[in-house]
Amino acid sequence: MSLYRGMQRAALDAAYNNSAAVADSAEYLARWTERSERIRRARPGHLDRRFGEAPRARLDYFACGRPGAATLLFIHGGYWQRNAKEIFAFVAEGPLARGINVALTGYTLAPAARLTQIVAEVRGAIAHLLASADSLGFDRHRLLVSGWSAGGHLTAMGMSDARVAGGLAISGIFDLTPIRLCYLNDALALDEREVAELSPLRQIPKRAGPLTVAVGDLELPELQRQSADYFAAWSGRGLPGCFLPLSGHHHFSILEEMAQPDGRLALEVEALSRMARPGGTAPRAAAC
Repeated sequence: MSLYRGMQRAALDAAYNNSAAVADSAEYLARWTERSERIRRARPGHLDRRFGEAPRARLDYFACGRPGAATLLFIHGGYWQRNAKEIFAFVAEGPLARGINVALTGYTLAPAARLTQIVAEVRGAIAHLLASADSLGFDRHRLLVSGWSAGGHLTAMGMSDARVAGGLAISGIFDLTPIRLCYLNDALALDEREVAELSPLRQIPKRAGPLTVAVGDLELPELQRQSADYFAAWSGRGLPGCFLPLSGHHHFSILEEMAQPDGRLALEVEALSRMARPGGTAPRAAAC
């Protein structure tokens, strides 16, 4: 019997298993960890800033050195139950080289926290950065949010805060219906209410800054479909943004486009930061 879109449980599990779909996914994580450790050693000034009571409610802040610059908050992935902000410091290299500050937030992982709490913690990180704009020396009107995989979902949820100037959701999950039906729910324990309230596809805000939805063309078909469906719903509400499919990238290689100063995602962050300026470029609502 079909559980979801013609798939039985085994097929649905495989449809959302990004690590299994990329043979060398563990090697990517090892390289990311090594690169991130170097960055954290070189920039120790604002590590592990507390923004909440939970042990993982901490963020790292890397300044680009330009007063009044935009800031990008990056949210790590791992299906809400793995990884840590420390592994993803390497993505800061691209935006920093383009004159954009970068913050990376942690959050409590499932099953220690329900997804409702995780979303609340990310919103707490956004609020903390906005409240700290003067002391950190960035423009509070130019706070951008981005994230990868589960962080893409959390980015979309963060766009409901009208103070967020723009967002970049990378390889995200925007409808939790299949997540509740597959192996991922063993740790998440999602119920029907959470699926309804925490699926970005069902919670599109009435107004928001521009959102870019990016996904690799070598990613699992379900990830590509979710991204396309979400952007269609977003733009269908008249909200600004663009859809950015990246050729030749799978779920893990896509982050190199953020980490490289001339990467397509680093350039997109810069474009979003310009649109956040008074008198900046008019928001787009089509392909990037």
